[in-house]
Amino acid sequence: MANLTTNFVGIKSPNPYWLASAPPTDKEYNVVRAYKAGWGGVVWKTLGSEGPPVVNVNGPRYGAVWGADRRLLGLNNIELITDRPLEVNLREIKKVKRDWPDRAMVVSLMVPCDEESWKAILKHVEDTEADGVELNFGCPHGMSERGMGAAVGQVPEYIEMVTRWVKQHSRMPCIVKLTPNIADIRKPAEAAKRGGADAVSLINTINSITSVNLDTFSPEPMIDGKGAHGGYCGPAVKPIALNMVAEIARNAETRDLPISGIGGVTTWRDAAEFLALGAGNVQVCTVAMTYGFGIIKELTAGLSTYMDQKGFTSVDQLVGRAVPNVTDWQYLNLNYVTKAKINQDLCISCGRCYAACEDTSHQAISMSPDRKFEVIDAECVACNLWVNVCPVQDCITMEELPKGAVDPRTGAVVDDYANWTTHPNNPMAKAAE
Repeated sequence: MANLTTNFVGIKSPNPYWLASAPPTDKEYNVVRAYKAGWGGVVWKTLGSEGPPVVNVNGPRYGAVWGADRRLLGLNNIELITDRPLEVNLREIKKVKRDWPDRAMVVSLMVPCDEESWKAILKHVEDTEADGVELNFGCPHGMSERGMGAAVGQVPEYIEMVTRWVKQHSRMPCIVKLTPNIADIRKPAEAAKRGGADAVSLINTINSITSVNLDTFSPEPMIDGKGAHGGYCGPAVKPIALNMVAEIARNAETRDLPISGIGGVTTWRDAAEFLALGAGNVQVCTVAMTYGFGIIKELTAGLSTYMDQKGFTSVDQLVGRAVPNVTDWQYLNLNYVTKAKINQDLCISCGRCYAACEDTSHQAISMSPDRKFEVIDAECVACNLWVNVCPVQDCITMEELPKGAVDPRTGAVVDDYANWTTHPNNPMAKAAE
């Protein structure tokens, strides 16, 4: 079987699945249960500095978005960092790491933006013999209003400054957790690298209001008739997370910066996609909160089976495999032509493809009186909409026209020019000349 062990910035774990900093990693009891279930590591729920205690709301902390089958698509939370005493957390971290030396133990931190506060808490964390620290520059609610979390993560200069403090005052590997609530994710990643970060992790939660109660007219979750924006996570954020991971992995300034991928990892396939786009491991939360820690067995078995099928003997062989194929729109091959094909043996005559194309696309499908649907090649622009709305898998496929064939829509011969980047018809190629 494939070897799932990883060595992420010197932190070893038996598999690439870590539990992200969140309620599941808030205490010894939870973390030990996670380790026993088979998780490779945890990022302990964010610790704050000594001083006034953190006080969380005593009402609902989560809002949700569901699919039609009540499947949880996304969670919005308004929970703050740990509200347990710092000394209790530190004592439990030390004990768990001593009892489980083969598992990764990273501690998430968030303290006021001054050097002494960071220096003080780093000393405490080092005494636990944890494997590393993760700087929480991403939390978008509650703490950001106090000048921490995303308030730091949205200012590259602050990221660089605090990261330098951490590297100066600590021996531990330093992972900088980035906020997605920013225009260009490359800028904070570059700042983290300049500050000496060993890695970045992303994405943290997305600023959100998931719903409004139409009886009380308050956002959910509702606390005594009022609501606040929170952090959105779960399967729905995965596309945003994948894009941001890829942006960092293919950016010339950060392509050698290790990445811990976070955001909607629900299946082994999700994890493999993050790894292929450059992440060295993945952090998971919502799926564990939905199904419990036992889900790790499916995650590891699925990834192991996939790697065996592909002939990969280590996770490192998968990391970054998709990065060279991520490009900008202007470099896509406009001479590549496909057409939709309908498998009549699989078609159930539901008509969804026809309705979608006739009303909202290019009127490229015909319907006979007996509800037989056929593609009109002369109108098909290969938009792929039908494939996505068809309820039968593989009923509609996209097939490439061979080089030299005539496109029925344009009348043009499919070009056999191999590289669109330098093609004479590419305006970007002309501009480069």
